[in-house]
Amino acid sequence: MGKTVRLGTLEEIEEFASIVLLVRFVDGECELSQWVPSNVGGMTLPTRVTSEWATRQGLTTTVGSSTTLRSTGPANVTLVSCGAAPTNTLDEWRRIGASAVRSSSNISSALLFAPSDLANTGEVLASLAEGAILSSYVFSAKDTSDLSELVLIPTGPDRAVDADIEAKLKDGIIVAEAVNWAKELIDCPPSQLAPKELAKRALRRLEKDPHIKVDSWSGSKVEEEKLGGLLGVSLGSSQSPRLVYATYDPQPHAVLPHVALVGKGVTFDSGGLSIKTYAGMLTMKTDMTGAAVVLSVLSAVSRLGLKLRLTVIAPLTENLLGSSAMKPGDVLTIRNGMTIEVLNTDAEGRLILADGLSLAVEAKPDSIIDVATLTGAQAVALGDEVGAIFTNSDDLATAFAAASERSGEALWRLPLVESYESHIDSEIADMKNVGKAGNAGAISAALLLRRFVAETPWVHLDIAGPGRSDNERGYATKGGTAFSARTIIEFLRALSLGQSPNA
Repeated sequence: MGKTVRLGTLEEIEEFASIVLLVRFVDGECELSQWVPSNVGGMTLPTRVTSEWATRQGLTTTVGSSTTLRSTGPANVTLVSCGAAPTNTLDEWRRIGASAVRSSSNISSALLFAPSDLANTGEVLASLAEGAILSSYVFSAKDTSDLSELVLIPTGPDRAVDADIEAKLKDGIIVAEAVNWAKELIDCPPSQLAPKELAKRALRRLEKDPHIKVDSWSGSKVEEEKLGGLLGVSLGSSQSPRLVYATYDPQPHAVLPHVALVGKGVTFDSGGLSIKTYAGMLTMKTDMTGAAVVLSVLSAVSRLGLKLRLTVIAPLTENLLGSSAMKPGDVLTIRNGMTIEVLNTDAEGRLILADGLSLAVEAKPDSIIDVATLTGAQAVALGDEVGAIFTNSDDLATAFAAASERSGEALWRLPLVESYESHIDSEIADMKNVGKAGNAGAISAALLLRRFVAETPWVHLDIAGPGRSDNERGYATKGGTAFSARTIIEFLRALSLGQSPNA
């Protein structure tokens, strides 16, 4: 559960026990907008205070810093800093939205804004809503409270909010709520979200979304489709594997850009016979983040009504060490006929993605995007706030850089080093599933995946580090983050408008 967001009117202000006002630092002073009423929440407010006073209260030029003015009046008034720059980035507005809701706990609150103070009011409100909704997420098993609201209330001489602004706000809400759905899947205890249950929850949501056709392949179907990687990884579990195969086509008779999304869905990863340490297993319920991301992107795209086609593939399995588990030295045959020698059963994500990418190629999309919490090497290289992007297309790299800038999710392009292809050469199969120990692990994995996309323009997102957060930061909450979902949505939004490759 968490906050909902809506537009309100100034006449509602007296209904709220928490009111949020935005301030900006100008010439050494902390200023309210001239359009804020002089009396709010029973308090008479000055239009400006010294920066020294503000700093003593914890209100600084750091965007999102805040202080709450308490009184015997009917409401608490919270001041949230917009910093010292004359304008803010969209990601700063997300942080401001997060600060607004965290200052009001579980009660409904009002945030006053003056449209005349803002450029691109619709995008600002959408970002405020995203930050508010994302930061207020609480895993539902722990939250029994009713939903509370953040109500955005325009003030000033031009309080009219036109249909375009309302539509952009609605879009921001759609995106944030889809990401929170993914986070709920990621945070779910693994015994409650085996492959069958994850597929069931995906179908339950997606079947209600416009223009989506969705199917769940059971173990027998997986066998018929010759998904050798998925079958091999699932051998150690008593839970049958699943594969969610979904399409979105809003205009079946039109020529639209077509993108395939593939997400790694290991609902729990023990490492198999190459077993992880105790500490290494603690967060492995999140190893299905890639699947949660692509499924949430599909839902958001449908609800946003984007004009493009999607094929979404999510192979789902557990990687355990039962009596039938795959063994180091086994050779698996992937759907496209290529063979992989398994030397480390804990490098299982690339095995199921190989099947997923093979299926994606058969759908003949213009481009393919895969998402996975794939390698510890990615986190070693880039930490827990930056994702790795690999691609065989400079145009896609440019498009994703722009999408990343808008989403606020940082990505860094890593190279597909051709000479490292030898790292995954096998003497008995087409390739092996690991490269040189301690050498370029994220690159070796990406090179393996590249072999399954043929000539299709392709992006691989390795989000092992930023896919989970150990603490609250900005609008991120502790636990699963669904990192990259908003970036992919931004990429697809631009593509649907003809602003990206392959349009």
